[in-house]
Amino acid sequence: LNTVRCSWDVFHACLTHALSTEHEEIMGLLLGEWAYGADGRAEIASIVDIFICARSDRRKDRVEISEPQLAEAADEAERITARTGRPIRVVGWYHSHPHITVFPSHVDVRTQGQWQALDSGFIGLIFSVFNDDPRDRSGKVLVTAFQSSGCAAAGWARRDVPLRRGRRAAV
Repeated sequence: LNTVRCSWDVFHACLTHALSTEHEEIMGLLLGEWAYGADGRAEIASIVDIFICARSDRRKDRVEISEPQLAEAADEAERITARTGRPIRVVGWYHSHPHITVFPSHVDVRTQGQWQALDSGFIGLIFSVFNDDPRDRSGKVLVTAFQSSGCAAAGWARRDVPLRRGRRAAV
């Protein structure tokens, strides 16, 4: 995957979700479509909507996607496809890192690798929120798009993917 395109409205929906709690991570699934290169590999992921997932892990620094939630997100993607005629599907996941770095943890990188085993174009987004600088009373939000490289046996590594935000998605 070479680029992730995310509409401003989807970006703001993810950010609003990430800012909804500073005490535990949130997560959701990304709905969109892939543009493929001549070699048949996904080159661009265009995110047009999100599916917010309920927390199923009691640990505040862990998020999991349950099978029923994945099925519901796939159903929503099918409804968008029927409405728009575009091949919308689950293309990735997003989650928050409240009060910590934007960089994916080893668990995030492994989880991303497992998703990519199902489809090489699968993308992850992390929203790092509630990172306040007490010196000037400012806060900042950082976002990263990433995939994993490697394999389960040899270990996974993070691979950053450029994230482009743009005009409103028509879905």
